[in-house]
Amino acid sequence: MNNLVFGKYIPIKSPIHDLDPRAKIAALFVMIAAVFIPKSWYCYALLGVIILGIVLLSHIKITMILKALKPTMFMMAFLLIINCLTVKTGTVLLSYKSFVIYSDAVLNTLFIVVRLLLMIMLTTILTATTKPLDLTLGIESLLSPLKVIHFPYHEIAMMISIALRFIPTIIEETMRIMNSQKSRGVDFEEGKLREKINAILSLIIPLFTVAFQRAFELADAMEARGYVPDQERTKYHTLKFRFKDFLFLLFAHILLALMILSRFYL
Repeated sequence: MNNLVFGKYIPIKSPIHDLDPRAKIAALFVMIAAVFIPKSWYCYALLGVIILGIVLLSHIKITMILKALKPTMFMMAFLLIINCLTVKTGTVLLSYKSFVIYSDAVLNTLFIVVRLLLMIMLTTILTATTKPLDLTLGIESLLSPLKVIHFPYHEIAMMISIALRFIPTIIEETMRIMNSQKSRGVDFEEGKLREKINAILSLIIPLFTVAFQRAFELADAMEARGYVPDQERTKYHTLKFRFKDFLFLLFAHILLALMILSRFYL
């Protein structure tokens, strides 16, 4: 669990760090849409190379990306089992008594896994190269046109930013509680099912208590600093959309257009 890196900002200098957060957020959604469109492995290979190139430009270690992908392994195995039990089309790959694995089950699982991996890589790049404050400002700026219908865009942006910021904090608290419980003789790995449930409860209840305590402390700190959600606020840090931000966003849209065309010509 301490290997979970989603939500952590890596304070280094890189061309991706220097981009406007609005360009990165908009490009993230465009590229995620591009991930779900292709049906050809050639297109996914191209997407993988491009996203890997963005990782290299951001100067983020490949090991960090691999750590972000590690928690999804259980989900991938679960998807494979479900597809093998439900999908009954394609050629037979393996047959043992009444249990049969078809080719479409494996292919469907691979498509889902690749899409999931690419999506996690993109979101990890965003959170690792964008400060929480800049992320809040970017989301708020992108949602600001909705103020004409009295949509609480500032509150939504603040909640998203706080949620992302609290992910590594909650992970650290979880590890601290686990170590404390282990020192008291609680075993999270071995024992019967009932003992494991009791061990998990000994982790979850203190974790919820700490999470609520942190939330109350944050609310008190925001009130002490005069934060009023529905009031117009001045900004010390203003965002500037530059030409390189436009090029990065244009590149994401070109990639999306190529993926759409691949649906018809590949």
